[in-house]
Amino acid sequence: MEYNTIKMTAPITKEMVKDLNIGDVIYLSGVIYTARDAAHKRIQENFENNRKQLIELEDQIIFYVGPTPAKPGKVIGSAAPTTSARMDKYVEMMLKLGVVGMIGKGERADYVADLCKEYGACYFLSIGGASAMIANQIKDLEVVAYKDLGTESIKRLVVEDMRLIVGIDTKGRVFQDEQVKKYRITD
Repeated sequence: MEYNTIKMTAPITKEMVKDLNIGDVIYLSGVIYTARDAAHKRIQENFENNRKQLIELEDQIIFYVGPTPAKPGKVIGSAAPTTSARMDKYVEMMLKLGVVGMIGKGERADYVADLCKEYGACYFLSIGGASAMIANQIKDLEVVAYKDLGTESIKRLVVEDMRLIVGIDTKGRVFQDEQVKKYRITD
């Protein structure tokens, strides 16, 4: 399978992600938002109680990261993706709210691929352990919701050429599954 290299500018739409395929390398620029466990829980509370969300999630990308505070002269501290599986239980809600992409590391529950297919969304893989490189791709940061959560507050990030790999595409295909098949020994 041949993979494409694609430059994209966020926010992105379902139309923009529908032709992406697992393994494609994306260089993402533009505005994305951070959210981890605690922020997702608050988003869920608003969702379940029909309260307005503090940020507009339609056509947005959520980066599963809880960056450390910035050192003097820097925009952000360490900013590596967190394990995505912890957010699996929130995926359908986030997609119902209009999220088009999620950035994290690691595998997802099987149903996440089905949800990506149903809602026309993608899961993007980032590089775990590359926090300094990722921090350099973040050009601006603003806390926009749940400041009391500290590192887990929701932040608006402006990124430039953040390198990602399509881990789950809108067809429900999973990159890790395809890669494992290549190396499976058959009798």
